Amino acid sequence: MRRALERPAPSPAVSPSAPTRLSGVAAMFGSGLSNQTGAAVGALAFPVLGPLGVVAVRQYVAALVLLAVGRPRLRAFTWRQWWPVLLLAAVFGTMNLTLYTAIDRVGLGLAVTLEFLGPLTIALAASRRRLDAGCAVLAAAGVVVLMRPQPSTDYAGMALGLVAAGCWASYILLNRVVGRRIPGAQGPAAAASVSALTFLPIGIVVALRHPPTAGALLCAVTAGVLSSAVPYLADLLTLRRVPPQTFGLFMSVNPVLAALVGWVVLGQGLGVPTWVGIGAVVAANAVSLAPR
Repeated sequence: MRRALERPAPSPAVSPSAPTRLSGVAAMFGSGLSNQTGAAVGALAFPVLGPLGVVAVRQYVAALVLLAVGRPRLRAFTWRQWWPVLLLAAVFGTMNLTLYTAIDRVGLGLAVTLEFLGPLTIALAASRRRLDAGCAVLAAAGVVVLMRPQPSTDYAGMALGLVAAGCWASYILLNRVVGRRIPGAQGPAAAASVSALTFLPIGIVVALRHPPTAGALLCAVTAGVLSSAVPYLADLLTLRRVPPQTFGLFMSVNPVLAALVGWVVLGQGLGVPTWVGIGAVVAANAVSLAPR
């Protein structure tokens, strides 16, 4: 699953030493594992809060983290800066809500794999290599396997996963616009704040209709920390130690991590065909990002 925080800008290119690269790889693995574990822990609160309640809490945590990091000067923003921020806020909330609802319906591994099609589509659309055309075919084959008709197939859940993919793609494109118009992390921090304010009345309604237990609230907050704060800090460390290309390649393992965490934490076992479909999407992404 995609984090709901903007990636830190990579540091200037350097030639990292072996220990530095090793620490970078460890940070990347920790970031991915934290992100997927956070989603799984959040899913434990679904019976009490539902995906909507968990996402609301996650948005609050993300806003607090980014406000502390970005410290946006909101009064100084112009309309030219505000409109992509508002769009980013809308995409931010929709992305997490559709993803978490998909997780509730089809499981963590499948939901994250479908969402991963968003950035993969952007990467393939920007390329003109014949090899990338093959990657697109491979990814499409993987999706066909994942969405093959079965008596228990939840097409609504899969559709939500694909909506999350579209939101992630939009999130990437909007972040580029915001990054060009607003310095540092001020833009993402402002977007996270607007999204959190939008979810504030929603969270209140959910709390009144379904009073949260201490355990459910703790799971939701933990999801926000593990899927927002920890990955952001880990990625900040990682991008100073490994090239951006390596970082992108390592992200390809996130669907696999999601499937494994879903199996261990949530007991969501996957059949061989589903693993084949996940593997096809992961392989397509890895090949598309490989050095040219």
